[in-house]
This record gives sequence, structure tokens and C-alpha cells, in this order.
Amino acid sequence: MDFIQNNGACLCKKGYCRHNNKLHTYDWLSDIPDAEQAADFVEVQFKNTRKGYYVNEAKIPLKKGDIVAVEATPGHDVGTVSLIGKLVPLQMRKNNIRRNNGNFKRIYRIAQQADLDKYAEAKAREHETMIRSRRIASDLGLAMKIGDVEYQGDCNKAIFYYIADERVDFRQLIKVLAETFRVRIEMKQIGSRQEAGRIGGIGPCGRELCCSSWMTSFVSVATDAARFQDISMNPQKLAGQCAKLKCCYNYEVDAYVEAQKQMPSRKIQLETEEHTYYHFKTDLFKKEITYSTDKVMAINSVTLSPAQAFEVIALNRKGVKPKSLVAGAAPKTPPQQQQNTPDMPDNSASHFDTAGKKKGKRTKKPKDQRAFGQNRQDKADSETASTRRRRPNNPPSPKGKRTTHAKKKD
Repeated sequence: MDFIQNNGACLCKKGYCRHNNKLHTYDWLSDIPDAEQAADFVEVQFKNTRKGYYVNEAKIPLKKGDIVAVEATPGHDVGTVSLIGKLVPLQMRKNNIRRNNGNFKRIYRIAQQADLDKYAEAKAREHETMIRSRRIASDLGLAMKIGDVEYQGDCNKAIFYYIADERVDFRQLIKVLAETFRVRIEMKQIGSRQEAGRIGGIGPCGRELCCSSWMTSFVSVATDAARFQDISMNPQKLAGQCAKLKCCYNYEVDAYVEAQKQMPSRKIQLETEEHTYYHFKTDLFKKEITYSTDKVMAINSVTLSPAQAFEVIALNRKGVKPKSLVAGAAPKTPPQQQQNTPDMPDNSASHFDTAGKKKGKRTKKPKDQRAFGQNRQDKADSETASTRRRRPNNPPSPKGKRTTHAKKKD
């Protein structure tokens, strides 16, 4: 036996207790007087995550970490006290265990040295039993994997934990195992999450796996938890070492759901005079929403705050379409509501457009530039006219060359 009892705590010789590496229930009543008195029920933990609730009829003074001998079927078992006091009935209510059932087993005594020696002998047989049981299951052609074996404290019973994707008929296997190991056999199916927690490992966050460090109960994880957090739907990144969705997706999904309630629905479209905008993405950390004129690609994308988006949605419900989604753009007023008097300037949007067009007109050239250009054009025209008047019948020959005219035949 590689652990000893020291002031009600389980201590390993190597300095790290691997028997209580799971996070126990936090006792928030520990600082309240009379909260740790010996109660009728005590929570006892066994190998892996197996726990049970037992009646302390003898009123034995117990502490968390005490190793006790409890009633089993058949014989007795050895476990560690994980919770005492008035918090045990609350945990039983949480786990839907009724106290009026009357089928609770008893706590016999604090484990003695003879109990610990027997328990150590049972634990020493577990690994060899697991290897032999795997060979037997393979010889029988069963599509299952025996992941772990747990012996009872008195070696009268063994629990075989197995993993299987489909239903397995292991009646023949139980007969062979009972004849081989001469103990009572109990088969218990576990999932891939429990198997990953039993093996252990390091997660992508760089820390020890939650299932192997503190998680004792596993809640189903849905893909909606990843969608609410805008996590990429890549199966290789979504799955953990157990080939299932990572349990950590459930940790912050409630916060994302509450933050999403403060955002407009992603199905609502924003209507403007120019385009129809569709939801493209939402940044919950920055509290920004990006809309696009295309449902798939970011075309003419506009980023708004939730207040601006709700303002546009309210205008659309009233039948008013703003000019654009750009901040500061006011909705266009219908023409019948515009009443401008001659004494008042026109303050409509078209007024600024007209003013812009006037400013953009081409300016006239200065008088001297126009006169200079006209003089140059007149001079060119006069030279062309004089050249036409002086042009002979035959064009002038180049310098240095003589031209011979052929005699005109009669």
C-alpha cells in the first residue's frame, strides 16, 4: 500500500495524492458553527469517479480524507470520505437521490490495517486482470475494449469498465471471466470522455485535461455552444482527445448567450434607399455588428454599434428607409413635407448637391488668355490661306535637286 492515513488525509509517499486528484464538492458551510457535525449520510469516493452515499448509524466521528470500510454486495468495500456534514443532503438532492428510499448501505468502521492490506492485494491484481480480460474478449470476437478493472476492497467482486460503439452481448464473456478469476463480475459501460479522463493528457490550452484533473460528471456538449461563440466549425479543432466536442465549450456559452441578447437578431435585414444589408458578422467583445449587401461575401460592408442598428430597425418598421447606414446620415424627408419659402434658404440634401454641382462647373479662361489663343488661331488661318493662293501648279522641288519636265506631246 503506497498511501497512509495522516490526520484524516490521504498522503502518497511521492508527495502527490493521485487518489484525490478530482475536485471534490466545495464545502461552503465549513466556516459555519455546527455545520461539520456527524450527520446521518456521508459521501464516499472510490476509484475513478465512482461515489456513493452511506449511512453513519454508529455516529463515527469522520473527517474528509478518512479511509473507511463500507457495506457492499457481497462483503465490504474500502473508500475515502469526500464530503460530510449538512452539505451531503444537498448533494443527494442535486443528484436526485431520495433519503426516504431506505436502501442505503452502512459505514462499518474506519479502515483497519487488515482492511488496508486486503485492499492493497486487490489493487495489485487489477492490471493483470485487465490484460487477460482483453485477450478473452478478443478471442470471443466481441467489438469492445476493456479500459479498466476495479476490485472490491475484499476481493470478492470486480467491476469491468468497457467501451463499445454498439450494443454487445457479453453473457458468454461474463461466464468465462467468472470461471477464470473466481470473483463476482459486473460490467459497466463508459464513454470516450471517461476513458480520456482515465488516461489523462495535456489539452490545447497547455494544461492538464479537465476530465482527468477535476471533472467528475460529464454534460453533453452541442455544436450550438461553438456557434454562439463564433468558433470555427472545423471538426479537427472542435474535437478533443476523446474525439468528442471539447467540454470547455460549455464554460462560457452562458456569457455569450447573455451578450447576444443585447444584439439585434441576425435574421433581420436593414433597408436603405440604396441597398439591402444582411448580417455578416458580430463582434461581441467590441460590441460591433458588420452588415454587407451580399449574404456570403463582404461587399459594401458597414460596421455599426447595437444602438445604431436598433435605430435603423425602428425606422424600417415605420416604413422609413434611411439614405445610408453611414453614421450621421439622416433619413430622407418625403417631398410633400418640404415647405421652403422664398425668404428661407433651401436646407434639403438636394440643396447641397446643387451647390456642389455649381462649384464643380468649368471656369472661364482669363480675357488675355482667350485673346492670345484667338490671335494664334487667326494667324494660323491667314498663313494657310496665303499658302493656298501662292501654291503653283507643280510643287516646289527640294533644294539641291533639279526636276525635268516632260514635253507635252501634241
